[in-house]
Amino acid sequence: MASALRAVVLAAGKGTRMNSARPKVLHEAAGRPILHYVLDLCEELGAETVVVVGHQAAAVREACSSWPRLGFATQEPQLGTGHAVQVALGALPADAALPVLVLAGDVPLLRAGTLRALCALREDTGAAAALVSFKTSSPGAYGRVLRDGAGRVSGIIEAKDASAEQLRVDEVNASLYVFDGEKLGATIRHLRPNNAQGEFYLTDVIGLMVAKGERVEALLMSDPTEATGVNTAGELSGVEGELYARRTMALVGAGVSIERPDTVLVGPAVRVASGARIRAFTILEGVTRVEAGASVGPFCRIEDSEIGANATILDSCLVRSSRIEAGASVGPFAHIRPDSVVGENAKVGNFVELKKTHLGAGSKAPHLSYLGDATIGTKANIGAGTITCNYDGVVKSPTAIEDGAFVGSNSILVAPVRIGRGAYIAAGSVITKDVPAEALGLGRARQENKPGWASRRPKKH
Repeated sequence: MASALRAVVLAAGKGTRMNSARPKVLHEAAGRPILHYVLDLCEELGAETVVVVGHQAAAVREACSSWPRLGFATQEPQLGTGHAVQVALGALPADAALPVLVLAGDVPLLRAGTLRALCALREDTGAAAALVSFKTSSPGAYGRVLRDGAGRVSGIIEAKDASAEQLRVDEVNASLYVFDGEKLGATIRHLRPNNAQGEFYLTDVIGLMVAKGERVEALLMSDPTEATGVNTAGELSGVEGELYARRTMALVGAGVSIERPDTVLVGPAVRVASGARIRAFTILEGVTRVEAGASVGPFCRIEDSEIGANATILDSCLVRSSRIEAGASVGPFAHIRPDSVVGENAKVGNFVELKKTHLGAGSKAPHLSYLGDATIGTKANIGAGTITCNYDGVVKSPTAIEDGAFVGSNSILVAPVRIGRGAYIAAGSVITKDVPAEALGLGRARQENKPGWASRRPKKH
């Protein structure tokens, strides 16, 4: 179906107040570049979208590669917001009858419902343009929305160009617009850089339209936080906090139990099922899934991992790119490194590290072990202090521990090696050869006791 809306996203600026080499719109909030939130809105509205790039244009284009139908327009030199839209109009689909939505690329808190209301206002009133405004007791550097004696929008004046009387206006411009496409094209060509910045202001289009007798409407925003732009690192932190707060509250509303929501961070691609429990000071990020009945935390970080139904991740665990299956228990103080699987009802205890290891269903490694490049069968027991020596400085070799095997405490398994089904490894052994099924592997040094040795030892003075 053809789009009924065109959109321009302004993303060409340097963002010098960020004090960073990275383009402003590519700074991340809650796990994503802030520009991505705006592009998601355009996609949700079904708009044919053009992103205006300039500063580090190649990096911005690359960051937008997930939107294959996105268009780009290069603004060089950068002569203001009006100039940016002039450049973009040449790259938009040619149907001038379609409205044009103009958005900044640094407003990640904006909601689709606000944009729908803005578009509906313009269409219902037949206005040439509609803009979003809000009222504030601290208007600062925002452009002021000017109204005539009848209360109709008459123009926008930037703070640097405003008179003392205009600066007292408490209704400000949120820099979000929708225009009649044909009237925008006819008006924007008349912009002139007659202002303190010497730039072509998009805001001047509003005044020019009114001067021609066109109608302009303003949608007064009830929640001004939606219009928060990111210009400094401090503003980025504030926006990120709001994004995380929205996410946790949405999960709570969907039936997830979250302990101390103000301390929990849940990324935008994370999915948590109703009935799961997330405890305080826990971070869920990347493409993570937490199933119903699972409990995670406190003080845990889960990245790109699956936590199965009724699984438990106890205090202070790190789980990365791994799968914890239904009913399994991990922690406290465990590190599950990438490509690991903790099987159904298996247990990984305190101070245990898994790396590229599959711990089978019902198996357990309760304490103080390192298991790397290992495949462990079902109902095996890995004693405290067990280490798989998987790396010889050149290659990494596998260890296989079959179903029902019992590895005694403080054992060293030198890979490549296989411990057979139901085999036992005596505590304190160094195992360098395969142990057959049902056998006892014993690799200790011989103990020798020397009677009276301590009494003959020279005493300290």
